[in-house]
Amino acid sequence: MVALLFAAFPAWAAKHEFEMTIEEVKIQVAPGLSYNVFAFNGQVPGPLLHVREGDEVTVHVTNNTSLAHTVHWHGLYHHDNWRNDGVPAVSQPAIEPGDTFTYRWIADKPGTLWYHCHVNVNEHVGIRGMWGPIVVDPKTPTALEQRVTKDVIMMLSGWESEFADKFGEGSVPGTVVDFFSINAKAFPLSQPLRVKRDDVVRVRFIGAGGEIHAMHSHGHDMLITHKDGLPLPAPYAVDTLLFGPGERYDAIIDMSNSGRFIFHDHVDKHVVNGSKFPGGAITIIEYEDTPQDDWYVWRDKDYDPDFFYSESLRKGYGMFENPRFKGEPLQQRRRHRKAR
Repeated sequence: MVALLFAAFPAWAAKHEFEMTIEEVKIQVAPGLSYNVFAFNGQVPGPLLHVREGDEVTVHVTNNTSLAHTVHWHGLYHHDNWRNDGVPAVSQPAIEPGDTFTYRWIADKPGTLWYHCHVNVNEHVGIRGMWGPIVVDPKTPTALEQRVTKDVIMMLSGWESEFADKFGEGSVPGTVVDFFSINAKAFPLSQPLRVKRDDVVRVRFIGAGGEIHAMHSHGHDMLITHKDGLPLPAPYAVDTLLFGPGERYDAIIDMSNSGRFIFHDHVDKHVVNGSKFPGGAITIIEYEDTPQDDWYVWRDKDYDPDFFYSESLRKGYGMFENPRFKGEPLQQRRRHRKAR
């Protein structure tokens, strides 16, 4: 069936083949909070997959952890290709420790997508970092998209400190989410959004955890242009965007107001680390023409220009890792079995 599906697509479609592992690593989410996670290629968020609409994608996924996993490619339709949807006991058997499973799919839906585990999603996705971004460039971008000069990905999620070092536990009714993050880092470990005046920035919001978020951009309105990958027939302006688990919104911001402006989750409990404010899902819009005052909280910040995948998205098509998202390995498995 997969061979017939691929044969039906035009010859111009590019073919991509990626190797992906799932590792057990420890990451630093917030000051004082180290967290055991299941990490794609050892990093959280996982590597960016950047392809074009209609491209053929093959991903060999090897499970180097102690528990079973799958990968669901959230947002793809999988026309006549349902066995690659990544749901255990429905479309495939789970990938057991040491095994490899090969996924083959067509990038049949454009826009902002993502991938995540579909085994014990409450824990593996909710508090163990098993997620990463997919960007599928449309064959025919809208006029608004063509204005964009800088692309930004923000994956919002929550964490339960009680279960930080306890694989197989947590994220059930009654447990407490007490840390929140953008791209797996809570303020002040997150990064600034650095821009030039007159930049046109597209922010791709992804609800990666189990929480509802309300991102608010001080000093700027956001023009909401896409929902779950697809362009809206009537884009609308907001200064606060509400979105929930699994949802994706694209927002375009005209950077025309030099200075420094906080950009944060307006669910008030999401801007603390445990009980300490400020923390959580906070970044800061920094214009390059604004002086770094002595009292500025992020003066002399150790800056990562790819924290929001902006540099990776400039590089073209493929799979892109960020070494600064890598965690500290907890174990190394060298046992691999033949792909299913």
